[in-house]
Amino acid sequence: MKSKTLFHMLPLLLGFFVMGFCDIVGFLSDYVQRAFQWSDVLTGFVPSMVFIWFLFFSIPAGNVMNRIGRKTTVMVSLALTIVGMVLPLITYTTISCMMAFALLGIGNAVLQVSLNPLLGNVLTDSRYLTSGLTAGQVVKALSSLFGPEIAVLVVTRYGDDSWYYCFPVLGAITVVTAVWLWLTPIKREQGSGASLSFRDTFRLLSDRMVLLLFLGILMVVGLDVSVNYMGSKLMSARFLWDSADCKYAPQTYFLLRTTGAMLGSVLLTRIDAVSYFRVNIVLCVASIVGLILSESASLAIVCFGCIGFFASSVFSIVYSVAMQHRPEHANEISGLMVTAISGGAIVTPVVGYCISIMGVVGGLYIVLACALYLLVCAYAVKHT
Repeated sequence: MKSKTLFHMLPLLLGFFVMGFCDIVGFLSDYVQRAFQWSDVLTGFVPSMVFIWFLFFSIPAGNVMNRIGRKTTVMVSLALTIVGMVLPLITYTTISCMMAFALLGIGNAVLQVSLNPLLGNVLTDSRYLTSGLTAGQVVKALSSLFGPEIAVLVVTRYGDDSWYYCFPVLGAITVVTAVWLWLTPIKREQGSGASLSFRDTFRLLSDRMVLLLFLGILMVVGLDVSVNYMGSKLMSARFLWDSADCKYAPQTYFLLRTTGAMLGSVLLTRIDAVSYFRVNIVLCVASIVGLILSESASLAIVCFGCIGFFASSVFSIVYSVAMQHRPEHANEISGLMVTAISGGAIVTPVVGYCISIMGVVGGLYIVLACALYLLVCAYAVKHT
């Protein structure tokens, strides 16, 4: 990779760090509840105020990119994020905090749609694009780790009611990202300039490969959310671990997923992405089967780690293949793929229902079904 290309990538990778800030909202919800005496129902709605916007804004953001370009769309998303972080500092009320979380969610949805394809303006080689997307997911994961730590430091120093003092720190990083990106010369893509409707975008799903990959994103998000959701439940129900020890299952999954993504970002510059996808998803399916059959707590923890490791690069590969399948519609396809992220949330209620009627193994069968679909997807796509 040329040094100039690497220099252009740096503000984009910092953009992925900003993308991870939304994960702090779930952590902050308890502090907001105590500050305003919110009910459990209203507090439970806080994370939705962030992630529901993926459903409503992803496709419009993709269409807007056709008119104003990817870099400008990223700048708009960063501006929305900054406004959301400044709002509680100006006026600290229930309404202003809800509006702040909503703006963070809208900004994050637009950023997800626009930042990934903007990376394609810098990394034109398909191998480097998939690797770059995987590296971006690593940076986003690191942000998800550091965000709560910043909030804890602020709360420890200034008290629970001052939780929003973490926003100036996160906002400053966002401002630096925006300025750096604005000053970085990135080749502008040749957009169609056309104004497209929801129907025009959803019509792309009539393409069998686009539909296959759209559902692939839905399934990999569903798998990821479900394994995190089920980790503690399985260790408690099957091996009678207490709550303090149960945390090791999702922690192991997250640690190995991050490690796998870091390794994937390196290997995908040298290995064909589809071949890498096929090998990893086969091993991921085997790990889930091992988890279903495991009678040892140690083996179960190992299986959780293996699932995270082998599934770590799947999102980036599926997203990259989708973008390259119909490059003339890359902006609209990006919107579709990010919409599928919100759709992945429907898998968790299905997992919960199966657990209620079949026990914890019922939820694992749903996770296995997601992985089996991705296995079909891996052998249906062509080599890049």
